[in-house]
Amino acid sequence: MEIILAKTAGFCFGVKRAVDMVYNRADKNNVYTYGPIIHNEQVVGDLEKRGVKMLFDRETIKNAQKGTVIIRAHGILQEDYDYIRECGHEIVDATCPFVLKIHKIVKEAAENDCFVVIVGDKNHPEVQGIKSCAGKYCRVIDSVDEVEECANECNEAKKDIVIVSQTTFNYNKFQYLVEIFRKKVYYKSNVLNTICNATE
Repeated sequence: MEIILAKTAGFCFGVKRAVDMVYNRADKNNVYTYGPIIHNEQVVGDLEKRGVKMLFDRETIKNAQKGTVIIRAHGILQEDYDYIRECGHEIVDATCPFVLKIHKIVKEAAENDCFVVIVGDKNHPEVQGIKSCAGKYCRVIDSVDEVEECANECNEAKKDIVIVSQTTFNYNKFQYLVEIFRKKVYYKSNVLNTICNATE
């Protein structure tokens, strides 16, 4: 049997970077990840065997012995990040640089009093982390019905709009939803395609 390995098989840049950051610290005392470092049970299980423990809420953060907390590849809520630091842990941020770029974009948008629209899955940890940086005027959409509601909110808010996407969102669906949205809003909208190249 001939086996052909795809040129792009394996982890993307952001995931590989995060995994390497944990493995490089796995043999030290009191090393934690906040949530699973990536969505891969085999990797998470292997790290547990090497002594890396997982924290998953404020209670576990508070009760853990002081150590190093590694932030997962898709990021976390800003308030959780702050709480980890308040509890005296060292933070190693393994958030994918492409996700961090979106955090920076939405923070700047909030500072400029813009309405932030995130195209993505509202239940995904990456999107929740992005939203936590976006300030008061923010909405997550991933369906045509949500586009309608969001456009109405934006028109009522009377603010310029900044649109970003979850890094792993479907590119064609992103374009389709944005096209519908822009026809329904009266205010200037700046669309930033933040879908990762690996996803495209």
